[in-house]
Amino acid sequence: MTRVLILGGRGRIGSSVAQDLATHTQAQITITGRSPEIGKAVSLSSGGQVQFLVLDLAEVDKLGEAIANSDLVIHCAGPFHYRDTNVLETCIAQGVNYVDVSDHRSYTSKALNYQEQAAAAGVTAIINTGIFPGISNSMVRQGIEQFDEAEKIHLSYLVSGSGGAGVTVMRTTFLGLQHPFDAWIDGKWQEVQPYSEREAVNFLPPYGRTGVYWFDMPETFTLPHAFPSVKTVITKFGSVPDFYNHMTWITAHVFPKWLMQKRSTIEFLSHVSHFMTDVTNRFTGIGVAVRSEVTGQKNGKTAVFCSDLVHENTAMASGCGTGSIAQLLLEGKLKKPGVFAVEEALPTNLFEYTMQNRGIKIHHSWL
Repeated sequence: MTRVLILGGRGRIGSSVAQDLATHTQAQITITGRSPEIGKAVSLSSGGQVQFLVLDLAEVDKLGEAIANSDLVIHCAGPFHYRDTNVLETCIAQGVNYVDVSDHRSYTSKALNYQEQAAAAGVTAIINTGIFPGISNSMVRQGIEQFDEAEKIHLSYLVSGSGGAGVTVMRTTFLGLQHPFDAWIDGKWQEVQPYSEREAVNFLPPYGRTGVYWFDMPETFTLPHAFPSVKTVITKFGSVPDFYNHMTWITAHVFPKWLMQKRSTIEFLSHVSHFMTDVTNRFTGIGVAVRSEVTGQKNGKTAVFCSDLVHENTAMASGCGTGSIAQLLLEGKLKKPGVFAVEEALPTNLFEYTMQNRGIKIHHSWL
């Protein structure tokens, strides 16, 4: 029996990954957390397929032992702004495959530095595997493959309320507002202000036309690397209800920079926002919408290929993205030694296969 270790498995995202794996594989799943009380509840409710291990990532020896006893490690213990690559390094040293739900360029950059070591160890390490980044990146690859030459990628993300996620995801949002970032525009790197240049995008129902803003995501730089012909990559994000967008804009552009770069400020804003979404979730739901638009040349003409996805629960959609990669690794259908963002590691036929198995429908259209 294959053994999977999910670090941070008691968070909303980690729990969704565990649920997906329990549904689609026979793997023995061990989830970790720092509270033994939670572990008792997990053991009672899982029917034996999911076990609980009390573990703090700072317990290096205990972490190393848990990794050595696993066939696959899934890192869900965010926010990844603060994370080092110790888990990934340990997996490479132990020869254990690795998947994560990382969503910040600082961590992605550090992880990609271990490409050669992972390849030499025969370890497949796939990063950025949730919903965005994750499923969204594979939607882009699917679009790129429709063209003779792709030129532009425009990704738009929309989350209702909390998205069914915990405070950690709120932290990720506010941490993403701290600094300007580089984006690949017109064939060169240009500095962009976070939560700027609002743009109205047509999402699938029930969302319709909604505002999105520039947001710093790892795919801003992994996609140009994966698809060298592309001259522009745009990543924009928005919230439902729309007043959250205006509040986030104020946070990004009006609050003093020194204040936004204090950890205590991020904690305060994250907890207040999570409290607010607990109220609005009742009216908006906790769903997610992703829209990918790829522009390129096909048969000598310029065209746009659009891919749209809607899911009623953002955290569950993220679990599907990560769980599907894990399933393919466990089944031996995906093997690519090295460290890769998901768009470089996952072939489109396998992406379509796992999405179909999970009942996730991606709608396509040409403009």
